[in-house]
Amino acid sequence: MITLSEMQALEIIAVEDGSRLGNVLDLEIDADRGQITALVVAEQSGGGFFKKQEERLIQWEHILKIGSDVILVKTES
Repeated sequence: MITLSEMQALEIIAVEDGSRLGNVLDLEIDADRGQITALVVAEQSGGGFFKKQEERLIQWEHILKIGSDVILVKTES
């Protein structure tokens, strides 16, 4: 089992090209079914001191593996 705080420390990596997508910011949960539907990912855009944080949703079915140091996801359909 893994907690949200543990997930937030993991990097999210796209398996297609090995790019770093960001870190888990939050979870999207279907309260009626009691299931996680997506990860809310904090992406950094821009450079230097003026980095802007964007949010991106990664659907739960696109998560391939939650490892000890990374989360591997499929970004292309």
